[in-house]
Amino acid sequence: MALKGKHIYVENLGCAKNQVDAEVMLHELEHAGCIVVEQAADADYILVNTCGFIESARKESIDSFFSLKEEFPQASIVVTGCLSQRYANELGADLVEADGIFGNRNLRDIVNVLEKIENGERMVATPEYPAIDREYDERATLLSFPGSAYLKISEGCDHRCRYCAIPLIRGSLRSRPQKAIIEEAQRLIVSGIKEINLIAQDLASYGKEWDGKTDHFTKLLVELASLEGDFRIRMLYIHPDTFPSDLPEIVARYPNIIPYFDIPFQHASKQVLRAMGRTGDTQSYLHLIETIRSVLPDATFRSTFMLGFTNDSGEAFEELEQFIIKARLDWVGTFIYSREEGTPAYKDNKIADYRKMIKQAKLDQKRLLDVQESITRERLSRFVGRTVEVLIEEPIEQEDLAIGRMLHQAPEVDGSTVVMARDLLAGQLVRCGITKVNGNDLEAVIVRNGANS
Repeated sequence: MALKGKHIYVENLGCAKNQVDAEVMLHELEHAGCIVVEQAADADYILVNTCGFIESARKESIDSFFSLKEEFPQASIVVTGCLSQRYANELGADLVEADGIFGNRNLRDIVNVLEKIENGERMVATPEYPAIDREYDERATLLSFPGSAYLKISEGCDHRCRYCAIPLIRGSLRSRPQKAIIEEAQRLIVSGIKEINLIAQDLASYGKEWDGKTDHFTKLLVELASLEGDFRIRMLYIHPDTFPSDLPEIVARYPNIIPYFDIPFQHASKQVLRAMGRTGDTQSYLHLIETIRSVLPDATFRSTFMLGFTNDSGEAFEELEQFIIKARLDWVGTFIYSREEGTPAYKDNKIADYRKMIKQAKLDQKRLLDVQESITRERLSRFVGRTVEVLIEEPIEQEDLAIGRMLHQAPEVDGSTVVMARDLLAGQLVRCGITKVNGNDLEAVIVRNGANS
């Protein structure tokens, strides 16, 4: 085994789906005899698992590569992930400092790539998906905080939003077999995972490519929620066009499904949404939110919005701002439109003055986030005085506190809950009383057994 005893470090960039890819690669390398290390300084090989979704992410990926190459010259560095998949030939020719370029499709080939690098070859590889696509995503090393894990249920996307490069990078929708997902969830639960975050490009599209039916996701969700064990399920990313009408009732029926809805509306203007290749408008989106709240009054909502598409700073932006005010979402993320080569919008959405668009979009972005900041604080205030479950992520013993998240806060993207207590363990799920809102975060104290919730 050419790689036996080699130390592997991964620098993961981009989304949670990329993180799962990194975990799968690490599992394959561990099976080949490698040792995963937590510090790049200890590594023989560094995997830079890149994002290639938009221009800013590509820049971050390249900057990270050169920073690691300069700081850790002892290591061979392989550029993996979405950027490598999308621009393999360009990176192979131009990024001569990289010891290897590896795409994000047949992840099990990472062992073969590193073995050839170990034998002195420089590898540029973007293998296609295997016939049975990612049926078993085994992962021994999780890169999440203790107690939390991502579970990917499908790959690729059949939505064709005109601005989006995801289908170019990850291909069309390919759903994993339900049996494989259930078995992976069981392994996570047995290992002590308290929070399973379901991820996909669109959860609700799960299985649709098999027979055109739209109920495969809700059936899978019920099966997962019915598993034995002390765990919670969070759903991350459900496209509003495919949102299942019976989903709120299912969530209400199963206490271990967190009433957390991550719905990427992207905009509220019908005109802008049609230009994006999406259906929906202000009224239909508000109706969806109100329908969910009528069943689940305490539901938490996260969404993302794009600024700068079709120069939307006039009436369309005003409509978006009013939508955000009316919707009262808990968490909002924004990003600025990036013209992506190969997408339909790249050809037909030509912007006369790109710098001017960016400048205006940044002003609009700040304005929206200022509006949302007060809404987020208002939404968080409903938890003050209540008892909630908090998953501890990082105890800070010298300050007698711990950083965690209540279950209405998703990992990495939402705020934190600071628990004023000592002797807590990472991965522990504790009952806490919320005492204060502090910006986008909450403060809490431990509630002993018997306290009212």
